[in-house]
Amino acid sequence: MKHIHLLYSILIISMLSACNMKMDQQQHELQEPIGPSDAVLSSKIMTPEVLWSFGRIGETTLSPDGETLLFNVTYYSVEQNKGNTELYTVNTDGSDSKRITHTSFGEYNPRWRPDGQKIGFLSNESGSMQLWEMHPDGTGRVQITNVEGGLTGFDYAPDQSKILYTAEVKLKPSTADIYPDLPLASGRINNDLMYRHWDQWVDTYSHVFVADYDGTAIQNAKDIMLDEPWETPLRPFGGMEQITWSPDSKTVVYACRKKTGKAYALSTNSDLYQYDLESGKTKNLTEGMMGYDLAAVFSHDGSKMVWESMERDGYEADKVRLYILDFETGEKKDLTAAFDQDAHGLAWSKSDDKIYFTSDWHAVDQIYSYTLADGKIHKLTEGVHDYTSVMVADNGLIGTRMSMSSPVEVFSIDETTGQQDQITFINKPILDQLEMGRVEERWIKTTDNKEMLTWIIYPPGFDPSKKYPTLLYCQGGPQSTVSQFWSYRWNFQMMAANGYIIVAPNRRGLPGFGKEWLEQISGDYGGQNMRDYLSAIDFMAKEPFVDETRLGAVGASYGGFSVYWLAGHHQKRFKAFIAHDGMFNLEAQYLETEEMWFVNWDLGGPYWDTENKTVQWSYANSPHKFVQYWDTPIMVVHGELDYRIVASQGMQAFNAAVLRGIPAEYLYFPDENHWVLKPQNGILWQRRFYNWLDTWLKAN
Repeated sequence: MKHIHLLYSILIISMLSACNMKMDQQQHELQEPIGPSDAVLSSKIMTPEVLWSFGRIGETTLSPDGETLLFNVTYYSVEQNKGNTELYTVNTDGSDSKRITHTSFGEYNPRWRPDGQKIGFLSNESGSMQLWEMHPDGTGRVQITNVEGGLTGFDYAPDQSKILYTAEVKLKPSTADIYPDLPLASGRINNDLMYRHWDQWVDTYSHVFVADYDGTAIQNAKDIMLDEPWETPLRPFGGMEQITWSPDSKTVVYACRKKTGKAYALSTNSDLYQYDLESGKTKNLTEGMMGYDLAAVFSHDGSKMVWESMERDGYEADKVRLYILDFETGEKKDLTAAFDQDAHGLAWSKSDDKIYFTSDWHAVDQIYSYTLADGKIHKLTEGVHDYTSVMVADNGLIGTRMSMSSPVEVFSIDETTGQQDQITFINKPILDQLEMGRVEERWIKTTDNKEMLTWIIYPPGFDPSKKYPTLLYCQGGPQSTVSQFWSYRWNFQMMAANGYIIVAPNRRGLPGFGKEWLEQISGDYGGQNMRDYLSAIDFMAKEPFVDETRLGAVGASYGGFSVYWLAGHHQKRFKAFIAHDGMFNLEAQYLETEEMWFVNWDLGGPYWDTENKTVQWSYANSPHKFVQYWDTPIMVVHGELDYRIVASQGMQAFNAAVLRGIPAEYLYFPDENHWVLKPQNGILWQRRFYNWLDTWLKAN
């Protein structure tokens, strides 16, 4: 669950392409290319269909001369029930924006060739995901690789003499391999943990290959991870940001957790490994550093390397530190030791004297810089938005930015003045037709006399003289921020458009408010963070425009757990609940989930550890122990492919409600994971979500 926090800054950018690559491989025959819609909306109000018509900007990269931005955009067809991803370019001053591909196969992982003469990308055009190249204007499309099974990512060596790519390799025998006379047997033989992860069974491992490249084809491909059961990028969300070339093209650095089975399931200790192409030797650059070490970035002169580092093994929401290695001295140093925030998406200045990154503070993500000469950190942007990445162009900085009122677009940033100018307008035709609800920042006092930032989102055309049904939004993670994110499912403007006021608290356990606030939640499920939720809704219920007789609570993942817990403790506050993919029975959850480090850290350990007070507190607060107090209609949603919180958790909650005589609905998706990714399923989700809320908060 907390992976959503750990990799949030790259998820928005990379997950769209990763999900669509997977969908393209499964069903790549479209009737026609999918592109932007020019439909005129029948209403100024957001609908599920409108939400799915937005173009979703994914990976972005700058040309070698720093003047042109290459990026992909995914559009979805509800009728075809899938998406298609196309490539675009735009100058960094916002001029000459154009779409350069028009295919039904999708283009992913876009990269400028180091000489700037070609663009490389992955496409399923030949039946499997392979590397293709074309001119920057989209002409001269040529296939470069023909790797059996296809590629999952690639990158050019800086000197253009080689290409590295990632591909899935099979490193353990299948049932059919062991018993050739049973080719149709479907049984899986498992002898250790981590046999499945997120939404897939672990039958293969992602490895890094390096091949010679002559400008037209590759040859002499070599698996630099040998025949070992390691993976890079790390499952389930890692991308090519976890693998990088050194500037001299002589070494490759990759992130890897070199553990298997039970050890893998119990540890977050990934390291950065440097592979020397000439000697074939691999060196652990972060040996002895026990948490996640990810996303290495070399300085331009190759003398230094920075990366994102966590300190503690087993704690996946630990502070993300900006770490630096000096290759000449061997010294490693935490550059953000005195900075009580995370550092994501690292980028060097052209002169190697600064490091840029994004960081969340008070529920907005801004761009920051660290100056090596004096060790000072400066915030470079202001505003109610989230920056999800930062790049260095010739004429300033480039960042991808979103808010609760706008999906991701690309902006240029003047580091000196802080001026931010939008340079892509992918969704302007739709946004210009929509009326958005006002987003307001409130600071609400908690039961322990702290101040808690809470976002209030009002319906479009809000009239303070009227009374509105109101929803308490419960965040997942549990340690993922309620920042200015734009979601294609839990979309606050979508909720507000249906006539609801949304109360979204940054309760205990969320980043952006210091380490103490973040870490309080571990071992305290059902504790202070739940009181924070009640503080927020009780405060807003006193407003004259809030109908305190029509309150609902909704949430997913840890938010789903929160809804289940509140259902047994809310003391008649709420009239309707919706829980998506939530933990209901914590004892079952401990033995059903795949990443054991999560439950060990957050719950304190296994429920049979009767001597551990934290453990006993955690399991005593399991929602299933309070079903006897349930008295409010509840809707439960779950996906069969969710291996983080398995579908039986939702079934238990739904069955309990029915057996208790409580109105309930169970929306089950056999083909979705922890999220809902398919267009028609997404629209079904929205329709049933609001049908349930309208039934219990508007009809009565």
